[in-house]
Amino acid sequence: MKKLIFLTFLTIGLKGFSQDLFDILENESPETKIITIATFKGTRILNGHSIENSPKKGLVFLISHRFGRINTGIDELYGLDQSNIRFAFEYGVTNDLMLGLGRSSFDKTYDGFFKYKVLKQSTGPNSLPVSVSMFGSAAYRTLKDFDPANEPTASQKMSYTAQILMARKFSPGFSLQVSPTYIHRNSVALTNDPHDILAVGIGNRIKISNRVSINAEYYYTLDQLSSFETTNSIAFGVDIETGGHVFQMILSNSITMIEKSFITESTGDFFGGDIHFGFNISRTFQMGKHKKGKLKK
Repeated sequence: MKKLIFLTFLTIGLKGFSQDLFDILENESPETKIITIATFKGTRILNGHSIENSPKKGLVFLISHRFGRINTGIDELYGLDQSNIRFAFEYGVTNDLMLGLGRSSFDKTYDGFFKYKVLKQSTGPNSLPVSVSMFGSAAYRTLKDFDPANEPTASQKMSYTAQILMARKFSPGFSLQVSPTYIHRNSVALTNDPHDILAVGIGNRIKISNRVSINAEYYYTLDQLSSFETTNSIAFGVDIETGGHVFQMILSNSITMIEKSFITESTGDFFGGDIHFGFNISRTFQMGKHKKGKLKK
């Protein structure tokens, strides 16, 4: 009888001790927070910026081409005789902050930008459903298409763009981004042209394989220029990743590749055949040791 009572109390005690030990271990080993990565493959969806940055100490060299309109026919080799080019360097100051400088042959424009990650999509404790970045750029137009007697000032040649990039990776095969946009020009061609233009962009990525995806992008402008007839920018393309390179083949009604231009100055009717074939190709160089975090795709 005494043995039975002893075994009963011993069992109850061990059960209570094991439960307390389990609680202690559970409190000391919380669920791991996992940051979502590879929402898009590169720093661009197609024409516009994606939520992605170059890695810390990563230097990206980006070359972009847009050819003439396909419907110009064989005399212009379906647009290939015409070309607009932009090249740029983009550097990851940190994993959250990227700076860039570029030069476009269209309007002979120089541009600089920053992109900073504010929120990161994640699962686990304090999870977030979306990633959010702030983007800002300034462009300086140097094309000498003016009367020398009426040369604009340096300030008048400037324009600015601000964007909030909001993206979600819904699954390994599908990502979506929305980009509210504000564009300001210090000078305009006509007095009734707006200095300030609001727009909203939407872009997506559909993964076909580990290295290939199909992307689409559309920008709707709430205000339009009066000096010439403009259309909303639309683009479709294919991403191909090959090691340190990301190659994008693009069909778009926009011939330009910086925000203040392709969002507000596109003139082509995509579904009417005013399509520009083009590509982006980027190569990333690691400028220093970069410790990889424990992240999951």
